[in-house]
Amino acid sequence: MCLALDEAHTAGQEAEVPVGAVVLAPDGAVLGRGHNAREATGDPTAHAEILALRAAAGYRGRWRLDGCTLVVTLEPCTMCAGALVQARVGSLLYGARDAKAGAVGSLWDVVRDRRLNHCPEVVPPDLLAPETVDRCATLLTEFFSARRLR
Repeated sequence: MCLALDEAHTAGQEAEVPVGAVVLAPDGAVLGRGHNAREATGDPTAHAEILALRAAAGYRGRWRLDGCTLVVTLEPCTMCAGALVQARVGSLLYGARDAKAGAVGSLWDVVRDRRLNHCPEVVPPDLLAPETVDRCATLLTEFFSARRLR
C-alpha cells in the first residue's frame, strides 16, 4: 500500500484527485503503477487503476493479469472494477471506501457478482491496519477540503 500511497501523493501534487494504484506479480514484484491523470491527459479513463493495469499488461506482454494483485488507495469505481475483472486480476486490496461511487461493496459490488466469468479475491479496508486506512482517507479528505476553500 505504501507504493500506492506514493502514487496518490504524486497525483495530489499534480492537482489530480489523489488516488494511486500498483499491480503486483504473484511473487510481489511491481508490474505497473499509476495515479489519477484525468486533468493532465483530458482522458476520462485515466484513473489510477486503469493506468496501473495498462502498465502491468504492457510489462507482461499480455492482457491477462491472473495471479496478480491490484493495490489501490480508494475503492474502485464501476469502470475500474470492470477493468480488473476483465484483466482477470487475482486479488484486490483497497484502502478507503467510496460511498458515492464505490463498486466493490459500497454502492455496487461488481467484482463479487457471481454472474461474471471472473471474481477476484477482495481484501477490504476492514482487514488493513487502521493507520493505513486513515492515510488513504485523509489524503482524499484534505484534497477536497482544500478545493472547497478556493
